[in-house]
Formats: sequence, structure tokens, C-alpha cells
Amino acid sequence: MKIFVCLKQVPARDWTPELNDSGDWIDAEDAPVEMNEPDAYALEEALRLKEEHGGEVVAVSAGSEAAASTIREALAKGADRGLLIEDDALPSADALTTARVLAAAVKPEAPDLVLTGLQSDDSGFGQTGVVLAELLDLPHATLIVEVKAEGSTLKLKRELEAGWFQRVEVDTPALLTIQSGINKVRYATLMGIKKARKKPLERKTPAELGVAVENVQKIARLYPPTKSKQTVFLDGTAAEQAAQLVEKLRHDARVL
Repeated sequence: MKIFVCLKQVPARDWTPELNDSGDWIDAEDAPVEMNEPDAYALEEALRLKEEHGGEVVAVSAGSEAAASTIREALAKGADRGLLIEDDALPSADALTTARVLAAAVKPEAPDLVLTGLQSDDSGFGQTGVVLAELLDLPHATLIVEVKAEGSTLKLKRELEAGWFQRVEVDTPALLTIQSGINKVRYATLMGIKKARKKPLERKTPAELGVAVENVQKIARLYPPTKSKQTVFLDGTAAEQAAQLVEKLRHDARVL
């Protein structure tokens, strides 16, 4: 089974972001970076499927040259080879542009399975995986919390709302977006880090793949949420105050 795992490099989760001068994105020039957490779960699931059924795991990322470190981390954990589509405009590309670049790189390889994280920690649109499935003309399933492969059939468990789950079956080739917490992510071992140095990491540009990096979606403005506090004093008897409180909780706070 040939499995492609799409990885994104994002600012570290414990970093405090600040807006750039134009106010349309964060100033991440000096931000510490790491593998997108949902993608790390997708990588782990790919490695487990390979260990159980054999095959090859390919880590692919669309980003700047710095994203090579994320691919090397995947190689150290057990991926067989890496592919970096390199362009300085890709870290801030919209979901459609990113999916087009990834599709151009993945399609010629004809993988049996493509895995992505549910969403990215920075933009959080949750669109790249499903758009990529459409561009690759693959059946897809989202919010996956369990994967069992039986021949060319994948038996999947999807997380729905309010504690509900759904069981579905998909034939390969297919694309899955993986929910965080599906497994326990492994650490790279010292031996794995040493082996990663000898594993192939291919680099291509969007131009070499015949894709232009042209966003169709634009973020007009970002701003931190405003914090407001208002104290309200309730008058009347205890019963009247209780009734007023219930009304405010029901209609203003909407928690009842």
C-alpha cells in the first residue's frame, strides 16, 4: 500500500502570535515552527497501516524551504521518502491553491491512500483535504477516528456531533482526513533520526509541476477578540432578582 501523508509546518502552539503591519495575517517571521498537530496524527496512522499491511509512506509538504525540517521529522519517525513543493508564497496560500499544488505532486504517483489532518493549527479552514480529494477524483471521508484495512476496502469510524459516530466503508484509492486523538503519536528515535539522513527528500517547485501560486481567497483583516465586561445590578426581592437572572441567562447569555 502506497500512502501519501500531507504535512504542514505551522507556528508552534505555545507561541503568542502578533499581527503583521498590514493586519491581514500574523507576523510569523521569528516564530518557532513545528509539524501541524492534526497532520502528526495522520502520519502516525499511515505508519501503523504500513507496519500492519506493508508498503510505503511518503511525506509531502507544500511550503517554504523551512518545511523540509517537518518532512525530515516524518522520515525520522518512519516515513520512507519525502517530497517538498517549495515556494515562499505557499505557507500563506489558501486551501484551493495548496490543494492544487499537492494534487499536481501526488496524482502522478497514483497512491492507494492519501491522508491529511482534519485542519491546520494556523488557518484552521479544514478545506484542503476535501478539495484535494476532488482534484484527485478520489472518494473521501472526514473526521476519521478509526481505520481498518481489509484488502482494498477501508472500514472507517467517523466522529459526528453530540457524541455520535458513523461507520462507513470506502474502497481504495481514497483520501481520509484524520481527527486528532485517533492514536498516540510516536517520537522519533535516535536510530530513526540517523536513518532519516539517508532517506530521499525530493524538492520541486510549483512551476515544475505546472501550477501557479495564485490565491482565490483573500483575508481582508485579522484582529484579536475584544474583551468587554459589564456589571449589572438586579433590583427587587430575591424572587424578582432570580426571575431577572433567569431571563438574562436565557436571552442575553443564551446558556439556558
